[in-house]
Amino acid sequence: MRIGVYPGTFDPVTLGHMDIIERGTRLVDKLVIGVTTNPSKSPMFSLEERLKMVRRETADLGNAVEVVAFNALLMKFAQKQRANVIVRGLRAVADFEYEYQMAGMNQQLNDNIETVFLMADVSLQPIASRLVKEIAVYGGDIHKFVPPRVCEEVVARVVEIGLKGDQ
Repeated sequence: MRIGVYPGTFDPVTLGHMDIIERGTRLVDKLVIGVTTNPSKSPMFSLEERLKMVRRETADLGNAVEVVAFNALLMKFAQKQRANVIVRGLRAVADFEYEYQMAGMNQQLNDNIETVFLMADVSLQPIASRLVKEIAVYGGDIHKFVPPRVCEEVVARVVEIGLKGDQ
C-alpha cells in the first residue's frame, strides 16, 4: 500500500492546500494529512480547530484521507504512519529552494521515503495562509482563497479577537 504524508500547519486550510490534497490522493492509496504547530508561526486557530477544519474540508474524499495531529520530526511521523512518500506543494521558486533543502535533509534521515513535489494550480499559486490572514485582518475579501466555511471562520475569528486593522 502506498501511503503519503502531506504535512502543514493549515492555518487556515486554503484552496491551494485543497488542490494539493485532492491531487495527492491520486498518487497514493492513502494520504495522511499531518497537522502540526510551527513554533515560528503564531496560529490564528488552535490545533484542534485546524484538525476539525481540515477534516471537514476533506470529508468528501472518504477513506483515502486521514487527518492526524503531530508534533515531531516529520520523518519520524512519516515512519509512524508507515508512509513511503512525503507530498509537498510548491507555489514559487522560493518554495522550491526551501523544500529542496528539506527534502535533502529528510533523505539523509530516511532514504526509504521519497519526497514528491506538486506544483499548485496556476490560479492558486499566490495563495498563502499568512497572506489570507493578513487580507482578512485588513477587511479584504478572502472568499477566492479559502473554502466557504473557512472564509466564515477566518472572518469570525478576526472579529472575535479584535484584529481588524484600519479600513
